[in-house]
Amino acid sequence: MGVALLAAQRSKDPSTQVGACIVSQDNIIISTGYNGLPNGCSDDEFPWAREGEQTKYPFVVHAELNAILNSNGRDLRGSRIFVDLFPCNECAKAIIQSGIREVVYLSDKYADTPATQASKRMLRAAGVRLRQLTPSVKNITLQYTGED
Repeated sequence: MGVALLAAQRSKDPSTQVGACIVSQDNIIISTGYNGLPNGCSDDEFPWAREGEQTKYPFVVHAELNAILNSNGRDLRGSRIFVDLFPCNECAKAIIQSGIREVVYLSDKYADTPATQASKRMLRAAGVRLRQLTPSVKNITLQYTGED
C-alpha cells in the first residue's frame, strides 16, 4: 500500500490523488498507476475542476486503469491490486477483465454512491476478494540525504 500511496503523489489532481500498485501472487510489483491525464495530454491544458461546465471527469484516467495499462500486457491473473480509494464501477470492470483476484483498499468514502455499489456487486459476482486495510502505522517517511 505504501507504493500505491507514493504513486498517488505523482497525480496533478489538486483535489484527489489516488495511486494503485499491482503485485503478483509472489508479492512482486508488476505495475503502478495514479489518476491523471492520458499520455500526450498536458496537465496544464485540461481542466481539473470537480464542478462546473468544464470538469476533469471526461479526461482523467483512474489509478487502477493506469496500473493495468502500465503493466504492458503482462498476465495479471491471480494478482492483487492495492489502491487507496475503493475502485469505481468502470475500474471494477477493468479489474475483473484483467484477472486481478483481490482488491486491497484504504478508503471507501463513496460507499453509498450508485457507482461504488455497482462496483462491489460486480467484483463480488466475479469472485474478486475485497479487503479494507487497517494500517498498523499512520505515517511512512521517505528521506533522501544525498550529497550536497
